[in-house]
Amino acid sequence: MLTYRTIFLDGLWRNNQALVALLGLCPLLAVTNTLINGLGLGIATTLVLLLSNVVVSSIRHWVPDTVRLPIFVLIIAAFVTTVELVMSAYFYALYKVLGIFIPLIVTNCAIIGRAEAFASRNRLGAAAVDGIAVGLGFTAALVILGGVRELIGQGTLFAGAHFMFGELARSWVLSFGEDYPGILLAILPPGAFLGLGGLVAVKNWLDQRAVHKIAPVAYSPATNPIR
Repeated sequence: MLTYRTIFLDGLWRNNQALVALLGLCPLLAVTNTLINGLGLGIATTLVLLLSNVVVSSIRHWVPDTVRLPIFVLIIAAFVTTVELVMSAYFYALYKVLGIFIPLIVTNCAIIGRAEAFASRNRLGAAAVDGIAVGLGFTAALVILGGVRELIGQGTLFAGAHFMFGELARSWVLSFGEDYPGILLAILPPGAFLGLGGLVAVKNWLDQRAVHKIAPVAYSPATNPIR
């Protein structure tokens, strides 16, 4: 039986859409040249995931199988348009930086995949938790990859924070030496692939380490004598 805790951990870590399913890689690789860009797109994606999961779960009993996917796409597109309009009104600078990748959320396989595989088969509460968890997992991958690439490529963190948090956030930028030349490869497309590969490797290593820690010790007469 699925519990909210299991659903949350699956979406956030065990079945992370970016690092396990490897879905949504187009925006993941394209916009993560800074931490703030990754955070902005991650929040937008999480909102769309949550809202679309809730609506799909709510109407799952009334949608015929023959038109299920087109209806799901229309629901996702409606929420993406809403998020795009809100960003253009209140976060215009960030909206311009992210550009085409905001409307392209409609085609994100992670979102349509969760609507089809989970929200359309589960109750409202479970669908909402799944949307939040999957969105947070995707956002975490965007933020970590963006932060690593920004740090290596430019020697900064939180560059462009004022795009999201206002002019006061200009002072949040952390610079690690004005003489740091930066490694151009990190902020170019090949750097995105290398960074993603590194994140996947780290996650797999952590998972394997956790498995070995909880695995039972095999019985051995030498180490476990019967008294």
